This record gives sequence, structure tokens and C-alpha cells, in this order.
Amino acid sequence: MSSVGIIMLVHTAFDRAEQIARHWNAAGCPVVIHVDKAVPRAAFNAFKGKLGDLDNIRFSNRHRCEWGTWGIVAATQEASELMLASFAEVRHVYLASGSCLPLRPVEELIDYLAERPNTDFIESATTADVPWTVGGLDEERFTLRFPFSWKRHRILFDRYVAIQRALRFKRRMPNGVVPHMGSQWWCLTRQTLSGILEGPDRKLYDNYFKRVWIPDESYFQTLARQCSQKIESRSLTLSKFDFQGKPHIFYDDHLQLLKRSDCFVARKIWPHANRLYEVFLASKESPANRTEPNPGKIDRIFAKAVDRRTRGRPGLYMHSRFPNHGWENGTTSGQYSVLQGFADLFEDFEPWFSKATGAKVHGHLFATDRVHFAGEQSVINGALSDSAAVRDYNSRAFLTSLVWNTRGERQCFQFGPADNQDLTWLMAGDPNAQISVISGAWAVPLFRSNKNFSELRAEAAELQKVESEFLDVLRSPHSKARIRIWTMADFIENPMEHLQTIIDEIGFKSLRRLAEAPKMNDLSGFGQFLQNLKNQGMHPYLMGDFPVVGSPSAVHKPTPKPYLVK
Repeated sequence: MSSVGIIMLVHTAFDRAEQIARHWNAAGCPVVIHVDKAVPRAAFNAFKGKLGDLDNIRFSNRHRCEWGTWGIVAATQEASELMLASFAEVRHVYLASGSCLPLRPVEELIDYLAERPNTDFIESATTADVPWTVGGLDEERFTLRFPFSWKRHRILFDRYVAIQRALRFKRRMPNGVVPHMGSQWWCLTRQTLSGILEGPDRKLYDNYFKRVWIPDESYFQTLARQCSQKIESRSLTLSKFDFQGKPHIFYDDHLQLLKRSDCFVARKIWPHANRLYEVFLASKESPANRTEPNPGKIDRIFAKAVDRRTRGRPGLYMHSRFPNHGWENGTTSGQYSVLQGFADLFEDFEPWFSKATGAKVHGHLFATDRVHFAGEQSVINGALSDSAAVRDYNSRAFLTSLVWNTRGERQCFQFGPADNQDLTWLMAGDPNAQISVISGAWAVPLFRSNKNFSELRAEAAELQKVESEFLDVLRSPHSKARIRIWTMADFIENPMEHLQTIIDEIGFKSLRRLAEAPKMNDLSGFGQFLQNLKNQGMHPYLMGDFPVVGSPSAVHKPTPKPYLVK
């Protein structure tokens, strides 16, 4: 008969629980099973009947085991008492669940514990020393009362906590005992476990812990400190939790990971992980493995998984982060350029700029009529459509998807005050954005149009108002983009120098010479056009100073010349 007894807490997946119970029993370990009282009587009887052919299996009285409540401790106490009373040869009692899976031959666990006959393996640390509590209740879980279920009566739970805080209510631990916390899954010696269950103050401690929140992580962890000869504050069961405090579930593709841990038992195993059950429950005749359990071997992988889930890859949005504002790891996944006013000032600017930079240069992606992709494509990478309605349903997702789906290729697009302005703050706050603005250039298409002047005046006033608001956003201290702003008058004094600055910042490297500079639209009479707007009561101030008389063409149309893209 084995010196190790197994307590199993079962509430679901009874076919797997039966398989695990038989595995423990085949190694000579007596097993006491507690089945949650919430399980229907018929299901319980069927499960119990399937194990009726085994001698060293016992079923303890049933309790309702709801997370965070006393029922789990009561179930563990009941099963522990039955184990100690029924199997006198048991020296260590190992607490497990129906979803726990032995990773090494049970004989290795028996030998390991036999070499440590007086050692208790139970994670036990004070509230000041545990970093894993989630939910904001550390010391308060011991000083306040928790008569309501956190899952079923969340409103009552929260309000009762708030009332106790307002009244400054505090409970004290009986006998001045310091509360400890740790994993629910422990392995205790007979002496320690019996000392907890048969202690003279058990009723006092039970009454106190019945109103502690999540007592299964503190009852035995606290009282073991009063009874144990030697405690190793660690669990022999591999159990990992995510950043929300929920247990990680192991699947078939975790096979090599679990092997590497050298742990005796792991939880929580997916019931349909057939490969894991086949491999780890297969009979093994191998030399005794005296390797110390070392879950730290795989901690790095779990830490990386948590980081991937909470931070993720820059610019990639996924279900674990998307609902939480500010959880994204960077707004976009790569650098892109926003050009405002350039296509208004220069003829055929987009193909010229694409040739000069090697980037993908789009038209107005946020135009009101449609999305003007490069080459007038209707669909591009990632099945992004040129539909304005689809884009505007979630314009943020449109931009971030565009940059993500075209990774490795610089994206540039035109923007202007006539476009959808929903993303101005997003672009201004994105360190990946390069935003270059020629303020007032939107007036050039109006100047060259054939509309009635009253219409031009109204449209100019609206466009100037929108652009002014965008410039205020760009000049905000919260802006993180690389931003350059020129008035139109300043820009045309030396356009090639400013264009070269933008190209250099993009970082395109080439030794080939471009035949000519982009051709600027004829601006003869533009100064008079602005004066006419002023005469009609509209003050165009974003363009800079333009002379009313004389031909500005000598200034506005520089002689084309070759230049070198650095």
C-alpha cells in the first residue's frame, strides 16, 4: 500500500476523472473523491458506479463548491478526514482536481515524498509577499466579511465591501495568527493535516475563514504554519495563471512544454487533449528520474505569452486587448507619411513622389466619395475596399489595417480639410506618422475652378476652419508624430529644399538622378484671388503673404533641375 494518498475534487469531465483515479489507484495510491453537490444525483451515481470495482476508492460527503466561497475548504476537510481515517498507512496527502494530470510515473512521486517524510509542500506567503492576487483585495480579504458570492451576487458583494470600508470595519485573525496565501493545490504530511483538522481551535478558525474571500487559498496555507515541522513554500502541481487570475488550460500542443517542466502533476488539462492523456498516462518502465520539479524552466514562455496577450505586436489589434483603450502596443505597426497640400500645389504629384521615395503613394484615402488607393485600385492588401462607407464604419481600424497589411512597404497618402477628419488626433499622436502640411494649399483647386465666387467664398471659409483645427491638433503638446508645417507662401520660395527634407526623413536610398522636379501649378493671379476673398469678408490667413499685383510666376515656378535623392 502506498504512503501517498490522493484527494480529488471533481465537478466535471467525469470520464477523464475516472481515468485519472484509476491511474493513481494502479500505482497503489488510495484515492478519496469529492464530487461537487451541484452535480446532479444521477451523474454522481453513474460516476461512482464506474469506479465500484476498485478497492481503495472512497467518496466523501458532498458540498457545493462555488469559487471564492467556503464550500471548497469544507469539501477538502471532509475528504481529508476520510483519507486519514480510512488509510492509516498514508504519510502524505496530495490534493488534486479532476483536471489534474500526472506528468511523471506515480512511483517517482512516491519515492520523492518518501525521501522527505516530514516536509509539507504548500505555497504559503504573507499578503505583502504575493504578487499574483488579482482583484484589488489583499489584506481586506481577511479583515472584511464576505457573505455574498462574487459570481452570483456581484452587486451585493461590491456594496457590502463598500459599506464595510465606509464604516472602517475590520476583523482580526484569531489568536493573532498571521494570514498566509498560496496555491490551493498542496501536499501535506499526516501530522500537519491532522494537526489542522483536530486542533482545539479549529471551530474558531473555521468560523473566521467562512467569511474570508477565496478561503481555499488561505485556510490551509495559514494553519499549516502553526502545525508543520518543515514547510517548502511551493506546490508540486504545475498550475499557471494569466494576468486576469484565470488558470491557463493545457492543450495537446503543450506536450513538450509539460515534459520540460519535470513537474509531477499539472493542471488545468483540457478534457479533449487526447494526446496529453495518452502520453502521460501510458505505462513507463524507465530508470528512476530524480530530477527536481522545476516549473521555472517554462516561466519565460508563460511570461512571453502574457506579454503577447496584454501588449501584443505593435499595431496589431486582437480580442484580448481591443476592448481596452490604451492597451494597444503602439497605434500602428510601421511608419507612414501623411501629405497635405502637395497634390493641390503640384501637378501629378503622386507618381513623382512614388518615384522619388520608392514608397506606395495613394491619393486621398479619406475622401468623402471613396478611398483613392494608388493606381485607383478598388481592393488592396488585406481585402481593404475602396468603399467610403466601409472605411468610415471604423476609420481607425482601416488605417491600422492598411499599415499592418502592407508591412515592409512605406505607405504615403494625401490628406486635406475636405477629407474625413475622424483620425486627426490618432495620426498626430502616432510616433509612426510623418505629417507634412502646406497650409492653405487647398485654395489652389478653388482658384483654378469655375465655380461662382459666392460658392468659392463659402467653401474656402469652411476648408480654412477645418484646416485650422487640424493645425491646432498638430501643435498640441500631446502630438508625437514627426510634423512639419509650412505656409504655402513659405513653401514655394524653395520647394525642392523642403521636398528633399521629407524624402530624406523617409530614408529612401538611391543613387539614380530624377530628371526633373514636380511641376507646380500656375499661380498667376492667385494673390488677387485671395484679395477678392478678403473683399467679400473672408480672411484667408493660412496661405501666408501673396502679392496682389505683378506676376508671381517667377517665384512660384522654379526652373526644373536634376537633383540627387540622398
